[in-house]
Amino acid sequence: MRKVTIYTDGAARGNPDGPGGYGAVLEYVDTKGELHVKEISAGYKKTTNNRMELMGVIRALECLNGPCEIALYSDSKYLVDAFNKQWVDNWMKKGWKKSDKQPVKNIDLWKKLLELKQPHQMAFHWVKGHDGHPQNERCDELATAAADGEGLLCDEPLPISAECQF
Repeated sequence: MRKVTIYTDGAARGNPDGPGGYGAVLEYVDTKGELHVKEISAGYKKTTNNRMELMGVIRALECLNGPCEIALYSDSKYLVDAFNKQWVDNWMKKGWKKSDKQPVKNIDLWKKLLELKQPHQMAFHWVKGHDGHPQNERCDELATAAADGEGLLCDEPLPISAECQF
């Protein structure tokens, strides 16, 4: 399996009404030792930070061509803990409800993320945001620029772009 490192971040202005954006950086080293890097981002008219964090991971996974061994780094403790502490498994067992019986937010994105995660071996890692980590800082720049940019999208799934394949 190809080893890929993915860094993601999301940003929302005026949470929960957005606008917001996500940024992701994908990296892998090929058999010749050459580093390949791809940056992706997009902005949305109305969104939340958590929604953008999930969108960053989803869009990054959509870029992958074939099963990979993935090390995912995010400054979203919520996203990382959801997998590392098996929250997602518990939510599914409880009909997408949290322990307080309230529905989980962003069920559509959690389900999409689980679907896209399926063929891969993934490890989720938390990095402290705004702490000088170069790729986390780059993802934040991408997310912020997308949130503040023109041409913001409606919050609907986008088709996978052929140019996105990595």
